[in-house]
Amino acid sequence: MTINIFIPYQRAEHADVLQTVANLKDLNLLHKVFILTSEEVQAAFPSCEILPIDSLSKTESLRMIAAKANTDLSLIYTKHTPLELGMFALERMINIAKDSSAGLVYADHYQVQGNKRSVCPVIAYQEGSLRDDFNFGSVLVYNSQVLKDAVATMDIEYEFAALYDLRLRVSQKADLVHINEYLYAEVENDTRKSGEKIFDYVDPKNRKVQIEMEAVCTQHLKAIKAYLSPQFKSIDFNANNDTAKEFPFEASVIIPVRDRIRTVEDAIKSVLKQETNFKFNLIIIDNYSTDGTSELIKKYASDKRLIHLVPERKDLGIGGCWNLGVHHPQCGKFAVQLDSDDVYNDQHSLQKIVDAFYQQNCAMVVGTYMMTDFDMNMIAPGIIDHKEWTPENGRNNALRINGLGAPRAFYTPLLREIKVPNTSYGEDYALGLNFSREYQIGRIYDVLYHCRRWDDNSDASLDVVKMNAHNTYKDRIRTWELQARVARNKQLLTIY
Repeated sequence: MTINIFIPYQRAEHADVLQTVANLKDLNLLHKVFILTSEEVQAAFPSCEILPIDSLSKTESLRMIAAKANTDLSLIYTKHTPLELGMFALERMINIAKDSSAGLVYADHYQVQGNKRSVCPVIAYQEGSLRDDFNFGSVLVYNSQVLKDAVATMDIEYEFAALYDLRLRVSQKADLVHINEYLYAEVENDTRKSGEKIFDYVDPKNRKVQIEMEAVCTQHLKAIKAYLSPQFKSIDFNANNDTAKEFPFEASVIIPVRDRIRTVEDAIKSVLKQETNFKFNLIIIDNYSTDGTSELIKKYASDKRLIHLVPERKDLGIGGCWNLGVHHPQCGKFAVQLDSDDVYNDQHSLQKIVDAFYQQNCAMVVGTYMMTDFDMNMIAPGIIDHKEWTPENGRNNALRINGLGAPRAFYTPLLREIKVPNTSYGEDYALGLNFSREYQIGRIYDVLYHCRRWDDNSDASLDVVKMNAHNTYKDRIRTWELQARVARNKQLLTIY
């Protein structure tokens, strides 16, 4: 089998691209190297062919690449920094591509930052790996015929989302195969912490990109029969029905907590100062704190609105604590989230949340929050409003993004029926997907709470192993949801 290699070029990284080409020149299976650039650089790369491509994110660029994909495989390198292949690494990728009949193969690799080389394992692709920022690394080896066939079906011109479009179309035709071996080294220039990177998709400056990504994902969901049209079950919140009469309170704010002595008092105060035209309470599930959190909570025992629960079980994550609070006999008709790190924006947040249930006839409400430091000063990216969640397409786009926003609130009868996964990561996302399968998700675009980022936050700075575990779990959640939606659509077709 032979391979063509496509390398993007920018003048600012001229020496780096020259180095990459030099690293490839002695590969026996290499047929040709293509330099992707809109600049005149033929003299610098006399043994290469120049393709007038200034960005891999454009559909027209992929058409040019597909036209030159005249070998068995095509390697697209997505960075401008030097690429160093390991010993016989390309042969290994080619052999696995052949043996597995993969549409795309990708591999674990090393990342180089300055003089430091560190391992960068990636994760296996699955049906629910729909995030447009799924990390394949920078070396993508496509089956050329599958690449050509996928590009031939592209009927929309994208400026930003072409590689995402290609990946999803390839996944409809063949497997995307992860090689869990360290086969190359790439230079990494993005040195931000994980807690900073995770909000890129909601940064307002990326809105045009996100609109295109949503269109690509929606088209894919239609192709695999997982798309849901904007038709929702209605909910009867009438105070005279039997379900509503069961609840002693209209709303309960639920705070699971473990060892948050620095922050939980601020959270408690922000709840108890809420002004509403209905009865509410605060249920704190104190999951065996050891740092004085339990004693601090007891300071507020005189306020009868506060229920302090210590679970009998010791195997509860955040989701399990939520289940304990939601199934408590004093839980209100609406269960409202507040993390123990965070505080409501003002005394009207709870009223706005409950009003939204009635006004929008929804089973779940997602609000807007502001990112702040520990002292409540706004930090980048500022206000997170998740405007990509629309009544028309929010529940489809939810399968592409990695979170649904906050604060979240739920209609308690449905939450008791569905139940919260007993995990401490992704449980809220799983609920949002499940609720949205049948019901409308309400939205509030006023800032309802301050999300404080500080060094002890659970996702402020995660290592690659923990990040991979989180992403694998969320991809699994999406896979289950995709399967449920495909089955639902199939059943509806049978009925009608």
